[in-house]
Parts: sequence; C-alpha cells; structure tokens
Amino acid sequence: MADAPSAYQKCLSPDCGKTYDIGQVLVACPACGELLDVKYDWDQVKPPSSWKEIEANWARRDNRLNFSGVWRFRSLFPYATDEQIVTLGEGQTLLQQTDKVGDYVGLDAGKLHLQYEGMNPSGSFKDNGMTAAFTHAHIVGAKRAACASTGNTSASLAMYCSVTQLMKAVIFIGSGKISYGKLSQALDYGALTLQIAGDFDDAMARVREVTKDLGIYLVNSVNPFRLEGQKSVMFRVLEALRWEPPDWIVVPGGNLGNSSAFGKAFAELKELGLITRIPRLAVINASGADTLDQLYNQHGLRWNEGRFDQDLINNYYRNMDETGAKASTLASAIEINRPVNLTKCLRALHDCDGVVRQVSDQEIMDAKSQVGSGGMGCEPASAASVAGAKMLREEGVIAPSDRVVCILTGHLLKDPNATVAYHTTDQDYFNQVLGSRGVKRAAHANRAVAVKNELDEIVQAIQLYG
Repeated sequence: MADAPSAYQKCLSPDCGKTYDIGQVLVACPACGELLDVKYDWDQVKPPSSWKEIEANWARRDNRLNFSGVWRFRSLFPYATDEQIVTLGEGQTLLQQTDKVGDYVGLDAGKLHLQYEGMNPSGSFKDNGMTAAFTHAHIVGAKRAACASTGNTSASLAMYCSVTQLMKAVIFIGSGKISYGKLSQALDYGALTLQIAGDFDDAMARVREVTKDLGIYLVNSVNPFRLEGQKSVMFRVLEALRWEPPDWIVVPGGNLGNSSAFGKAFAELKELGLITRIPRLAVINASGADTLDQLYNQHGLRWNEGRFDQDLINNYYRNMDETGAKASTLASAIEINRPVNLTKCLRALHDCDGVVRQVSDQEIMDAKSQVGSGGMGCEPASAASVAGAKMLREEGVIAPSDRVVCILTGHLLKDPNATVAYHTTDQDYFNQVLGSRGVKRAAHANRAVAVKNELDEIVQAIQLYG
C-alpha cells in the first residue's frame, strides 16, 4: 500500500467540520469538542472495485497482513503503510449458523448466525480495534498507551504492548468493576494497572485527563482509529455470507463503539458500491446501564443530520450526577452510563434504520445459557444481543424469516463466575453472584450431578441423566 496522504481526521459536527492530519493524536475536535472520524478521499486511494480484490488477499495469507482478519481489508481503511501496521493475527473469527439458538430466539431454520469475536487472541472483539489504534500509536511514536476498562480493552492493550514491546500499557479500572478473567490478563501481561475508587465512567474521565496532561496515547474507542479496525467485524460477516448483507445486525451497547463502527462500515460500503443494501441495526443495552435506550426511546434523541440535541444529553447526565446514578449489571463489559460514542451511534442508527432496546440481567443470563448449550460460550454482555433479538422477534419487529446476525463480543472464560453461578447447585453462591443482581431463576441450568464414589451409583446416574 502506498503512503496515504488522502486519509485525514474530520470533526463529526456539520457546523464545524474541521479536518486534521492523521499524524495528530486527537480524541476530540480541538475547535468544538465533538468526536472525530477517520475519512478518506476515495478518488485518490482507489478502494477495491469488487470483493474479488479482498478475496485475493486471503489467497495470499502467507503475508502477515493478509492473514489478519482486520488488515486483509486494509484497502477499506487505508491510513497506514504496510510497514507501519502492527498485527498479532487478530480477527480469525467465526460466523456460526445455529438453529438451536435460532429456535430460542424464534427464527426460522437457517436464519440465525452468531459472529463469535471471542476467538480473538485476547478473547474479545477489542483486538479488532486495538490493532488499528496501536498501529496509529506506533505511527506517531507513542511510548505509553492507556485506557479505562471494564476488562476487555485492558486485556487487549496489555497484550499488544507485551507481545510487541513497543510501548508500556497503563490501565485504569474501577473498584470491583472488573471480572477476574479479564483482570488476570492485564496483570499477567505486565500492564501498570491503576484501580481507582469509582466505576468505569469515573475511570474514563480520569484517563482522559491523565493522557492529556502526560502525553500518553489513549486507546479507548473515543479514539477514531479504534473504530476503523472494528469495521472489519462487518467485513468478515459479509465475507462469510458471500457478500450478501443480512437483514439485521444485533449488537450489545456499552460504549457504543461497535455500533458506531458498523454503521460507518455499511455507509462507506454503500458509497463505494460494494453493497446495494444496508442491514438494520439493533443496539441492546443492559437494563442496569440503559442510557442509550432512555435517551433514544424515552426522550426522542435522534441524529438529526448531526445537529442532535446536546442540551438533552447534558441534562440527562446532570440528572445522573445529581441522583448519584451508577451503572449496575452482570454484563460488566457494557456496564457504562456515559457511552463515549453516543453521537456516532445516533448516526449509525439513522443510517441503518436502527432500533434500541434494553434487556434485564435475567434475560441476558437465560440467553447466555442457550448460546452456551449451542457450543459458542460467551460472556454475559455478549448474550445481550441474543436476548435483544428474542425480544425484537416477540415484538414482531424482527420477522421469523429475517436473516439475523448477533454479535458475541467476548469469550465464555472472560467471566466464568457468572456461568458457574447460573448452573450451580449451591444456592448461596447463586444468590451471591446472580441473585444480588436481580436474577431469580436459572431455567436452563445444567447442574452437576452429585454421586458417591461407587461404580454402581455412577453407572445409574449416567443411565438416568445421560
């Protein structure tokens, strides 16, 4: 790939629209404070004219960039030269068609697909965006990179830092707001981990201040380059479906980076003529972290061609501060009250004729058990997509004949405590982990059978339950 002078950063606000060189490290427009997009002059960079050009990359996967499930699509986000790109082979993920989970959702045979991002090297979708942000950090010569995290971002950043030894990871987490499955990764990979008194939103506020003061590169999804890499999830979905868009993409909504990236991906593909139809988007909040659902469905917040009601957002956040509202859900990966990509998500919902819903922790855990019994175990936040699809199917918004792709964002082992608690026979443990969060039952539990250490009893149990 040649050098890319036609890639630049642009303010999201139509009333500002200022542009900046990609060599600048920015997480907001210096002129107005709005988020930034990475944009391209497609007339200069000459994107692929057909998907056959992308398919040719996969045929040459002895090239480290073509082996990556992110960078083999690099002609669709050409801001780095081949020599600048940092990859760990991320994006080797699976689109699995499953009638077992489809029956639970209420879809016809052959219609439900699960995009399993837990197969990434650090176990979550974050690697798709991290390789892109880390590449930009490498381009600008960063020596330290930081993030606030509920767990998956920290694991991914720590992994890229430790494997490449290009920079040091600094991680901010909230007190008691990270699962050990994720925290163990950041610690084992050698990251400097700062646990502050507060939740993710507090950690996000502090990391933005610290990175600005100390000149540390910020890799949270407020970074526009993160979202460029996360577009690749949709490219792989299309690749697996032989370039035919599904009817629905259903995604958990936390910081709203995925939904924002997916909307940008489809809008660009439509502009380039690589697709003729944009799928609908459903963003699913957890009920304990439902800012998007509240603002979108209860207060009528809309994209409005980039002139959204900022006062409405500010007043909503001010009320949260005054009442001390904190996000609270078992789905820790989406336990976020102030999503940094809210405005970009509004654009994605507009471009994709989208809908927003919230699901309870009970619905999340029941859906999670069904995903697991279908062989694609996921962390709780991932299952919000399946629970949301089921809700939309019951409402009649999704038709039984629609082809639906639910995004599973993280691996089962990211939060094993929730899984074990759901299936346990230990009522005290169930109450401690799940009951305290409003989960009252485990309707689909697969409980261990206690037997004596005697052959006859073991055989009898197998014949009875097996």
